[in-house]
Amino acid sequence: MHEFEVAAQKLGSYKRLNTELEAIFESSSDGIWVSDGQGRVININSASEKLNGVSAKDVIGKNIKSIIERGLIDRSATLEVLATKRQVNILQHVTRTDKCLLVTGTPVFDEEGNISLVVVNERDMTRLSALQEQLDKTRMLAEKFRDELVQTSMLELEKQEIIAENEDMKQVLRVALKLARLKASNILILGESGTGKGLLAKFIHKNSERRKKPFIQINCAALPENLLEGELFGYEKGAFTGAREQGKVGLFELAQEGTLFLDEIGDLPLSIQAKLLKYLDDHEVMRLGGTKPKKVDCTVIAATNRDPEILRRGRTFREDLYYRLSTFTIRIPPLRKRPEDIFELTNYFLHKYNKAYGLKRRLSRDAIEALQHYAFPGNVRELENILKKAIVLSEGEVLDGSITRGLEQNARRSMVSGNGKRHESSLVNEVLAVERDILKDAIARFKSTRDMASHLGVSQPAVVRKMRKHGLSRLSMQQ
Repeated sequence: MHEFEVAAQKLGSYKRLNTELEAIFESSSDGIWVSDGQGRVININSASEKLNGVSAKDVIGKNIKSIIERGLIDRSATLEVLATKRQVNILQHVTRTDKCLLVTGTPVFDEEGNISLVVVNERDMTRLSALQEQLDKTRMLAEKFRDELVQTSMLELEKQEIIAENEDMKQVLRVALKLARLKASNILILGESGTGKGLLAKFIHKNSERRKKPFIQINCAALPENLLEGELFGYEKGAFTGAREQGKVGLFELAQEGTLFLDEIGDLPLSIQAKLLKYLDDHEVMRLGGTKPKKVDCTVIAATNRDPEILRRGRTFREDLYYRLSTFTIRIPPLRKRPEDIFELTNYFLHKYNKAYGLKRRLSRDAIEALQHYAFPGNVRELENILKKAIVLSEGEVLDGSITRGLEQNARRSMVSGNGKRHESSLVNEVLAVERDILKDAIARFKSTRDMASHLGVSQPAVVRKMRKHGLSRLSMQQ
């Protein structure tokens, strides 16, 4: 009787446990499959019937392989568990219900280490996939609106004194906007003097996420080497004779989270180039006399009106720094190749200075055509100066005479100085211009004409003769 009572109690507990497991099995919102070690289906719950569009009586006792052969599912987690003897996760497509399921198959091992059961959990990912698709569409729509805003921004460029009717110039601005939007750094702007490299750098900053942070600008050719290093990187108290007692914060630190614009980077001394390269590599600066580097996060934009190839050949600019700085290179076309912009810029500057001085000056079509046929070695800066001078000094309302005289004076000045830009010139003029640049670089690097001759691979008298031909001397370069 005692043994019977014990057996009855065990049977009752088994029944309660079985009832609990059955309730859990059927009430689960996830689909559940249970198969044996050979892949035959032992049981599935009602959630799985709905997800797969099948009836339990049609699949229980069947092998999973036959279910795949019938085309109900595209792949089976159970078969992959039996093959790998480990838990697997797969995405499964159900043909009948067109649902996407996240399926997890888990092996159950017996005492001998063989798989006795495979339990598969299924979760409906169809709604999540639909949400993902909707999110992708929303992102595409947002991208479209962003592009439209970019176009709107392009239309408002005149507010930032940027005129772009020429297609090449429009492409420059599109690239600049894209780099600004993508938070790009290490941007190199190339272009002749007066083309607006500084303006383009400010344009990139104003259209970036850093626009509310500082925009710091320095002309690398404006300061001697000993002062330039302190300006850029700062110095600690007592770093050198004449240093401020409290030390000085460098421009890199002032540009924290903003933009640092290095104008005329081609004139940066070699010793400072090495420190700049180190910053670009690890984003840390060391003050003069300091012992601990400071972490600085800023966008670096550099610009030069000199040909980088000549700078590298003359070894006045580090090749590794050039490649590091020119991750993104923007080349601004000279004004002489943008006749459409000459017309628009002329109208812009006329309106600007007429309003500033309370005047009503104007130009005839002949004067505008004369401007469009002029080479403008000084580019936009030269055009602005010519128009401003004509507006202020002209006695009459029509500026044609003042414009013509201004163009003639500038043309003569360019011919006398020899500093005019090379435009539509002959091969001989191009060669002479390159020769002059190489000589200027050599004068800056070497202390004597003999050292220059040795470096250039010519005789010392040839160097002297060529310097005389180009009107160059060591004294004039020092001045």
